[in-house]
Amino acid sequence: MAWNGWGDPARAAPLPEPVRGLLHDLLGVRAPGTPPLSLAEVKVAAPRLPGEALTALAQAVGDAQVRADAETRIRHTRGKSTPDLLRMRAGQVDDAPDAVVLPASHDEVLAVLRICAQLRIAVVPFGGGTSVVGGLSPDLGPDGAGFAGVVALDLRRLDALVELDPVSRTATLQPGLRAPAAEALLRERGFTLGHFPQSYEWASIGGFAAARSSGQASAGYGRFDEMVVGLTVATPQGTLDLGRAPRSAAGPDLRQLVLGSEGAFGVITSVTVRVRPAPEATAYEGWRFPSFEVGADALRRLAQDGPLPTVLRLSDETETAIGLARPDEIGAGGASGCLAIVGFEGTPADVAHRQAEVGRVLREAGGEELGAEPGKGWEHGRYNAPYLRDSLLEAGAFAETLETAAFWSKIPALYDAVRRALTDTLTAGGTPPVVMCHISHVYPAGASLYFTVVSAQGADAVTHWLRAKRAAGDAIVAAGGTISHHHGVGTDHRPWYATEIGLLAVDVLHAVKERLDPAGILNPGVLLPTPR
Repeated sequence: MAWNGWGDPARAAPLPEPVRGLLHDLLGVRAPGTPPLSLAEVKVAAPRLPGEALTALAQAVGDAQVRADAETRIRHTRGKSTPDLLRMRAGQVDDAPDAVVLPASHDEVLAVLRICAQLRIAVVPFGGGTSVVGGLSPDLGPDGAGFAGVVALDLRRLDALVELDPVSRTATLQPGLRAPAAEALLRERGFTLGHFPQSYEWASIGGFAAARSSGQASAGYGRFDEMVVGLTVATPQGTLDLGRAPRSAAGPDLRQLVLGSEGAFGVITSVTVRVRPAPEATAYEGWRFPSFEVGADALRRLAQDGPLPTVLRLSDETETAIGLARPDEIGAGGASGCLAIVGFEGTPADVAHRQAEVGRVLREAGGEELGAEPGKGWEHGRYNAPYLRDSLLEAGAFAETLETAAFWSKIPALYDAVRRALTDTLTAGGTPPVVMCHISHVYPAGASLYFTVVSAQGADAVTHWLRAKRAAGDAIVAAGGTISHHHGVGTDHRPWYATEIGLLAVDVLHAVKERLDPAGILNPGVLLPTPR
């Protein structure tokens, strides 16, 4: 994976000249004044860990699995938000971990956590490295708050399909298994997880659970947290083994305490998920609606009364016109109205039946059928948007995303409030943006909104964006949305998370943290707001 970009560097193709011209004329985008640093030019400080720590860690996992060379440390610095990438390109790696540790078993994870708790070394669990909310950027507090250093706990060696139960249709997977590898292992046995977020090519199973991931086929397969039936978690105080049955009335479901905990309570070392038979047939198609409001109402009808497709997405007028609904064709837009992508997976008979019934509902709701071509285009380019962001950064544009969710009755006001907050703040700072949005996850009671923002970078792009992000976060809370639907809290969303759950709930989370991680070594500053 690119150390200062997304995924395979060879896939970040330069923007076509017409798109560069449009960015220049519409948004005032200029090529960056200085090129990004190469990896060899980036200087990282010497590791701070004492010799006894390195020795103890090497005894726990093996000498070769404790790495403190500059390149490995740089590659484990931060995640993949646009501010993360801009800082990396500028060579700002002052928060690089002091070492990277690669355990190969649950027991080795436990051993590493015990060592780090004893020596007060912060531990950042690292799966695919795809966080976009500061989930890999621990906040150690003033002057490091007494930490002896930071290690990135890279889980890539825990990458097995441990067990497949075809009768119960469950699979137990290790956390370092990346999504494509997990899907390949399941397909060999006739099953699928059905979880395909935009980060699919690089994200890990453990990361999906730790951040409550939601995939592009969530209408049919559900969110990742809905798939989880069991978890094993290593903590400095011992092991949590959760999930004896698919559902239980034996007290609160502690699986839900771990899902979304972002490594602050423990390190997930195995996940048991429900799986489904691999689909025999697939079909994706496009529909046009005259407005975002009309299209959103059509999606609501399907979410509430059915039938539900497997994939259900709606781009607003701006995203449709620019072509971002299909990143392969960015700049070739010009389409009017709002594009919806509707997909079906299953047996041939099931696909045909649902396709016909969904089509009937969408036509009644004001939709115009566009056929299979838009659906095929979306399917082909469904993982390409992050590569497009790299190309925009190279051209001098700033591109970033944020997302939220709300009940259906609040969606229109939330959509308007966030767009206005982003547009007004960035325009006032001298970089008027294009703000686009789509709905990609629907429920009977509500839906998510996923915003994409493109502007010129300006003199200080990171500071400028953080100002706009604060305005958007405030708008989300005021309009009744959640601060995150599937990206997580990380360090970026902590202030709004505290407002969302309330002070008593913050105290409850800190009590859990105190019991499981009394030394406070697990991902410090991530998820948990400052205690009152």
